[in-house]
Amino acid sequence: MKDDVLDKYISAGKLASAILRESAQEIRVGRSFLELVDSVESRVRENGADLAFPLNVSLNEDAAHDTASPGDERLFAKGNVIKLDLGVQIDGYIADTATTVDLGNNALLLDASHEALEAAIRLVRPGVTAGEIGAVVEREITRRGYRPIANLTGHGLDRYVQHRDPTIPNIAINGGSVLEEGMAFAIEPFATTGSGRVGEKTRIEIYSQIAEKPVRIPSARAAMEKVKERHGLPFSRRWLDDKKMDLTLPGLVRSGILHGYPVLSDIPGSLVSQHEHTLIVTNDGCIVTTR
Repeated sequence: MKDDVLDKYISAGKLASAILRESAQEIRVGRSFLELVDSVESRVRENGADLAFPLNVSLNEDAAHDTASPGDERLFAKGNVIKLDLGVQIDGYIADTATTVDLGNNALLLDASHEALEAAIRLVRPGVTAGEIGAVVEREITRRGYRPIANLTGHGLDRYVQHRDPTIPNIAINGGSVLEEGMAFAIEPFATTGSGRVGEKTRIEIYSQIAEKPVRIPSARAAMEKVKERHGLPFSRRWLDDKKMDLTLPGLVRSGILHGYPVLSDIPGSLVSQHEHTLIVTNDGCIVTTR
């Protein structure tokens, strides 16, 4: 990895780490979802960076892909387990990091995903397989009495690319990608009191562009003018600030131009915790850019 690229990864990671830590400390019962999300996303931009994806705020059994909707009136409540997943990018180089805030009495659940992440990081070096990392994550979560979410994984990162090889599982598998010096990727253990698998809800607030095709409808053309600035990275329906988006976005999905990301959730009544860091493999270990 070239030094200038490494510097951008590290700068993005430092900013993401600082903002995530600050925002987690600001969550309290009665605070608005929308206020939190707007505040965090504004801080990223005010510091000269941009969002790699909309701030994910996922509650309780919801594990990923939720964010505030336009005019969102939800408030944080006593007992909530809140996942904050923040992506910051500088010139396309991404820092992806997450933490969990507990407004109830779920310290051990949070400890499970946190310690799984720390144990996985200690293992990272050239020659280690993704399967070995998954085994460590699974061990740390199950020994605390919870299940890892088997169908959510960590992922490789590249310029303006949020998900690529290597895939880093949260369960033991045979083999998998072999880590090499210079790889950039995120490890993100999820611990759950539920089934250990997530399914899709109907709620979709996050989209990304996956193809370029002619668009005739004026509202769709206006949306795509804004979307193309994302270089394929995910965006929020809220960012488009257009009342017609409820009709326009599904149409663009049906046309194969956009991809929608449904909220991913374990069984109703379960609780999920998540922790995540971005790493770059070095010749004898790794740099944790979001530490």
